[in-house]
Amino acid sequence: MRIIFPAILMLFSTLAKADTVDGFWDQLHKLCDQAFAGRLLASPDGDLEGESLIMHVRDCGDQRIRIPFVVGDNLSRTWVLTRKGERIELRHDHRNPDGSSEEVTMYGGLSPNRGSANAQIFPADDQTLDTLPDNYPNVWLMEVRPDEKFIYYVRRLATERYYHFEFDLTEPVEPPPAPWGWED
Repeated sequence: MRIIFPAILMLFSTLAKADTVDGFWDQLHKLCDQAFAGRLLASPDGDLEGESLIMHVRDCGDQRIRIPFVVGDNLSRTWVLTRKGERIELRHDHRNPDGSSEEVTMYGGLSPNRGSANAQIFPADDQTLDTLPDNYPNVWLMEVRPDEKFIYYVRRLATERYYHFEFDLTEPVEPPPAPWGWED
């Protein structure tokens, strides 16, 4: 009995590890090829107020998911999620209208733990600190509430600076044009 119990706990622990990253990945895959309208709940200094917001889960692979985030007519932003074993990495790919990379791009971080099947957090990493030194205390959150909403949130810890967006998963919308720099 003593040998079996630890073995069962070990098996459960392994399954729980896989379920969290796999579960989150599966939640995003269920949204693939769909676009959703969003609303701004908070931003510093009224940034982005009044803009139309759309997320489009456009490119879903086994190891990478790309989600363009369209603000008004601006097609510059894409959230890039990449599987890294039992972790997920978030990058923010920013492009100019000609498709070239913006000066500030590919910032983000690696989840510090397995997170949950519905939510992952991403503290700013060294690559982000090299690009944007003031963003050291940034932490991003992505949450999927199935058949309800997708939440994107970023907070610069120990400050009042944060963005909070919610996207309505109950009603897909017409997908936006391809992001800048993408081949259709």
